[in-house]
Amino acid sequence: MSDFAPNQRLGRMVETPVAGEMVRAFVPPPLPPVPTIDVLALLDRLSLAERALGRLDGITMLLPRQELFLYMYVRKEAVLSSQIEGTQSTLSDLLRFETEAEAGQPIDDIREVSNYVDAMVYGLERLQELPLSLRLIREMHARLLQSGRGGTKDPGEFRRSQNWIGGTRPGNALYVPPPVTELDNCLAALERFIHEDQSRLPALIKAGLLHVQFETIHPFLDGNGRIGRLLVTLYLCANGVLRKPLLYLSLFLKTHRADYYRLLQEVREHGHWEAWLDFFLAGVAETANQAFDAATRIVDLFKVDRERITDKSDRAGSSLRILELFQRHPFLTANQLVEHTGLSAPTVNAALADLERIGILEEITGRKRGRVFSYRAYLKILSEGTDPLPRTT
Repeated sequence: MSDFAPNQRLGRMVETPVAGEMVRAFVPPPLPPVPTIDVLALLDRLSLAERALGRLDGITMLLPRQELFLYMYVRKEAVLSSQIEGTQSTLSDLLRFETEAEAGQPIDDIREVSNYVDAMVYGLERLQELPLSLRLIREMHARLLQSGRGGTKDPGEFRRSQNWIGGTRPGNALYVPPPVTELDNCLAALERFIHEDQSRLPALIKAGLLHVQFETIHPFLDGNGRIGRLLVTLYLCANGVLRKPLLYLSLFLKTHRADYYRLLQEVREHGHWEAWLDFFLAGVAETANQAFDAATRIVDLFKVDRERITDKSDRAGSSLRILELFQRHPFLTANQLVEHTGLSAPTVNAALADLERIGILEEITGRKRGRVFSYRAYLKILSEGTDPLPRTT
């Protein structure tokens, strides 16, 4: 831990009128922190995190289907990040919705997760032509809240009214972010820090600082947490730390959410940046190692299942074609397989029966018509850690 006196890192409290009462709101000092971050005290954590990221980057270069792993991993992150905000959707819910394997309109929870996927993919693609900036953040926010419950919360616009965290009103809130009159200055300072290089701070340290500062400013009426978590990956991709956007911290933050919220508040109240960064870097290392492990097991699973089909299937050619489609979409119907493979319906049905017999696919509806099949072993790896949080009363 740093010996620096944290009081120079503290922001200021300002009084602002909200709904007939005067409320004390917090305005954070601009980044980087002063006194500067004690990087030496974080060196071991930083080295482990950088090593884990390098290993993850390496395995993704060896994956036979990089885009497939990325497609699924982005969706897992969307589910986890949305669960932190209170949705109850699972990865299976999202994937069944996306492949239209489940009839009817999506519930609001699934729509929110689907919007998150759209915002994330949009932001990553936009980085090719637009720097990481307030403009890009607003554009992603518009996608995030484009429909469903967030549609009334000014999608794509920074807030024009006071918000708060915890409590029933600003007067009894756990935390009150900067008032609207301070918002422009706070955001301008944040954008300057994204692009500055004078501090010479490592990119991972800067990503951790940016996340807290964004959460502290809380510039939107809704969706701050999801955009703030996505900001970490966008920053690392924009600065070449990651070649592929495969680092997502939501599972770690979901698992350690009490520590996460406590450490955010300790930065605001006491300037304890090093304690937060120690936690953040541990999360980066753990998350990267989990992703590496998942990628390795998925590659092994695909290899073993191809070999099982070759050895045991009476229709190896058509079964392998069907398996390849299930690697892209773990939930599919027979009609979808006919449409996407070009195989006849009898051939598809015979291959599905073969893959069920071998134990690779499972029919999950119990119906005779409109049957839905799942690639259960693949889903099991993908879905680790994605059970919804218990609802609070």
